[in-house]
Amino acid sequence: MGNTKDTSVSEAAHSLSNNYASSSSLGEHSQYGNEYNPALLHPILRSEYRSTVEDFVAPIYGHDLWQCFELSWLNACGVPQVACADIIVPMASLAIVESKSLKLYLNSFHHRQFVDQDEVKALIKTDLTALLSAEVEVVLRSVSIVLSAVPQAVEPLLLDDLDISCSEYQRNPKLLLLNADNHQVSHEQFCSHLLRSHCPVTNQPDWGTLTIRYSGRAINPESLLRYIVSFRQHNGFHEQCVEQIYSDIMTECRPELLTVYAQYTRRGGIDINPWRSNDNEPLVLDRVWRQ
Repeated sequence: MGNTKDTSVSEAAHSLSNNYASSSSLGEHSQYGNEYNPALLHPILRSEYRSTVEDFVAPIYGHDLWQCFELSWLNACGVPQVACADIIVPMASLAIVESKSLKLYLNSFHHRQFVDQDEVKALIKTDLTALLSAEVEVVLRSVSIVLSAVPQAVEPLLLDDLDISCSEYQRNPKLLLLNADNHQVSHEQFCSHLLRSHCPVTNQPDWGTLTIRYSGRAINPESLLRYIVSFRQHNGFHEQCVEQIYSDIMTECRPELLTVYAQYTRRGGIDINPWRSNDNEPLVLDRVWRQ
């Protein structure tokens, strides 16, 4: 489902000035659009940065390993998928890629539908191989979580494995539903890696793992996952998102006890993990490895 580029990214690698990052998006306000866009990638010639290495001596072995924790796309049913990408660039490549441009490029996948993970990997490999004039290796790793080193009273349910379709990506609390037998009382813990929102100031995407501990009339898990996905275009600070989720669930489902805990990936060396609850029992979770 790839798009044809307007210009060859490999040609761009040959037309850089001595100030090799001056025309990139680094240091500029950036727009995070909803369309896949390989033109966002900005190459930097190795010869340009190596000219700043005093008495440069070429090594015999080596490569650059880029570990990318902000990769997401939609499957054929519109359900978000998340993964971490390992991108391996040979040290003999003509160019490297400027890091912010790579971040913008990978985020341009978030609203595009793919048949499967292999199609995502192939497209990244094709784009970067052309950009850098060298064969790039791409490995996608599934996101997983160890919920807690402390045993939990309730075994958590990973919502991301549910077979659903999604079409709403703006917050919609009316997606939250109780099970048909709404008098049934449940004590459950849910987890999803699909929480995504936008910083209201910079518009940068924020990525998180959401854990919900719930006691009350049984909530429908499929509806809960659709609701979480509906935050995909929501603008709010980490704390605002967690308090909005807590408030929405309390208003729509009226549980007896509710805990909402979000573990966001770090930005600038800081990760923020807000939790809100009406239950004095602590929820102790291990760090998510993609943080």
